[in-house]
Amino acid sequence: MIRVENYTKAYRTTLAVDDLSFHVKPGQVLGLLGRNGAGKTTTLRAIAGIITPTSGRLSVGGHDLKTAEIAAKSVLAYIPDDPKLFEPLTVWEHLEFTAMAYQVADLAGRGTALLKQFELVEKKDALVQELSRGMRQKVAICCAYLHDPQAILFDEPLTGLDPRGIRTLKETILERARRGAAVMVSSHLLSLVDDLCTDLLILDQGKLRFFGPTVEARRIFAGHLDEASLEEVFFQATEGISPSSDRQATENDLDESDEDDDLETVTLTDLPDGSHNPRSHSAPDAPRSDATPQGNAP
Repeated sequence: MIRVENYTKAYRTTLAVDDLSFHVKPGQVLGLLGRNGAGKTTTLRAIAGIITPTSGRLSVGGHDLKTAEIAAKSVLAYIPDDPKLFEPLTVWEHLEFTAMAYQVADLAGRGTALLKQFELVEKKDALVQELSRGMRQKVAICCAYLHDPQAILFDEPLTGLDPRGIRTLKETILERARRGAAVMVSSHLLSLVDDLCTDLLILDQGKLRFFGPTVEARRIFAGHLDEASLEEVFFQATEGISPSSDRQATENDLDESDEDDDLETVTLTDLPDGSHNPRSHSAPDAPRSDATPQGNAP
């Protein structure tokens, strides 16, 4: 559904994304992870057709964004981290505008259902400039969902949402994936990614560090611990370190007891909780981008 092949984006002397390839199949929810400046938003904006790649090929729903841009965008929805709404329009007028742009026939039914789902019925006739940040985010999500897109891109989707809004959004993402949509979620909230995502795409300074199933990421980066947190995976993938191993190292450094000699032979693998130290003498360095699981290739 979403296919990116050898995508590169350069801004003068800055290489924002370097030769990136991946795909998202129908029903998959791909978590896009990386530090600030890793190239996450640049990648999403290119898939959405907002910026032009320096090189590479991007397609959505089988439509090449270079040669069939309108067809590709017709099956796509993109919700940026700070949606730009039309200040003079009401909530319902935003849905009307979106329905005209995407030729949605059943605006009354779909639009009303979305407003109910996101608790915006009472704000139907309110100008968006009168709404809170969270409500504006909900309006953007409703507009994105209105034409039932086959591919959905989220960039920090929880911004401004209250707990009920967060739960509703998570439920709708999973529901749309079950119905066959290909979804990408970029977020620094690792708990959100852990709850939703079947697969991960990890970027570091514009380069691919990992692409594949979440369980495979845990196997590669967290010492074969299926229960390892995404925090462990993230730091191993991007920095080659583990938060737990750092904490253990600090505790050992502060311990000046006579047991120092014994501590030198202890790794987290030896501890009662069964933790594993990815930086022990037997652990390899963090994989390069060519360690991408091949089993997930098309």
